[in-house]
Amino acid sequence: MSSLLRLATAGSVDDGKSTLVGRLLYDTKSVLADQLDAVTRASVDRGADTPDLSLLVDGLRSEREQGITIDVAYRYFATPKRSFVLADTPGHVQYTRNTVTGASTAQLGVLLVDARNGVIEQTRRHAAVLALLGVPRLVLAVNKIDLVDYDEGTFEVIAKEFTDHAAALGYGVGDVLSVPVSALHGDNVATRSEHTPWYTGPTLLEHLEEVPVAPDPHDEPFRLPVQYVIRPRTERFPDYRGYAGQISSGTVRPGDEVVVLPDGHRTTVTGIDTADGPLEEAGSGASVTLLLADDVDIARGDMIAAAASAPEVTDEFTAALCWLASKPLKPGARVLVKHGTKTVQGMVSELSARFDEQKLTVEDAPESLALNDIGRVELRTAEPLPVDDYGHAHRNGAFLVIDPASGDTLAAGLVGAPLSALGVG
Repeated sequence: MSSLLRLATAGSVDDGKSTLVGRLLYDTKSVLADQLDAVTRASVDRGADTPDLSLLVDGLRSEREQGITIDVAYRYFATPKRSFVLADTPGHVQYTRNTVTGASTAQLGVLLVDARNGVIEQTRRHAAVLALLGVPRLVLAVNKIDLVDYDEGTFEVIAKEFTDHAAALGYGVGDVLSVPVSALHGDNVATRSEHTPWYTGPTLLEHLEEVPVAPDPHDEPFRLPVQYVIRPRTERFPDYRGYAGQISSGTVRPGDEVVVLPDGHRTTVTGIDTADGPLEEAGSGASVTLLLADDVDIARGDMIAAAASAPEVTDEFTAALCWLASKPLKPGARVLVKHGTKTVQGMVSELSARFDEQKLTVEDAPESLALNDIGRVELRTAEPLPVDDYGHAHRNGAFLVIDPASGDTLAAGLVGAPLSALGVG
């Protein structure tokens, strides 16, 4: 069976990201005939001689009319060597929150720049977000290389600037690849371009097929946030009690010893039920109902975890926040913290640092965090939460900060993620 690579794209507006994603889908024959026909007709209506492949991914009518991408969309394609799940994220700075969402599960990030403009502010911001989220590898696609006459010197200057920036964020030499591409014409996307004989590296698709896949969430410690307690109380199942949820990481088998958090009661898994029948093993991403040996008091929001590697249960922790609201965050702000299936009241007791993703510097004890700022904070919650360090278990180390009044998402948070993880501070 071929391996799976999860990747996310990011780039500034008009860098050609939608065209690049459309080109990947087209060149891997992942487009249905009727889809291509519809795009061809729409392209002709616009006066184009060839299909505008960006229309394959700008699916919303408002997006097509404006020529932009405004939401995260997941694209699926495959080659004989590997399957891919691609999170296509928007480029506008006000949609940085969507980039955080799309990159949260990525094993590789593809950043686009326009060869005429090079590395810009949004490029550096996206690279910092990917570094903060622990995305282990980056590709810089220097797009529209045809518009600079396939000039090697232009490409080399851009590639060096980005590689130096990525190195300052903690990426090693082998973690970053720069590729000169023309998404419009297909140069170095799936096929090697005769216009860039000076480029000897892989095409973008070749790299995606061969790049090592990061550790699988199945290898992380077992965590299951409980969504429902199932008690049918029927004649057929008079004593049935199951605990349903989606496994956020790790694997579980009947006979495994687990701990129920936050109370800390230990018990043993006796069965794994699903809509398709019982399982002998279930892993990350699976929606299951666990049966336990003991009649334990469990409610929605609790967590069932591997007893040998349980997360810390605490009501105070350090976290990195990517602030996503127009209203600044100040110390003492009262918020809601959504972790797993549980939402509790909380307070930002301290702003300890703010990371400048442009200058790669850290400001200690800032007065506030503004829209798209990345900062380190101290959080206190009204109830203890079973949290992991983000680097240890991504999904159980992530949380959302919510406005108690409006219900709007204010920030994406990473437990224990120090700004030194970005290579600074």
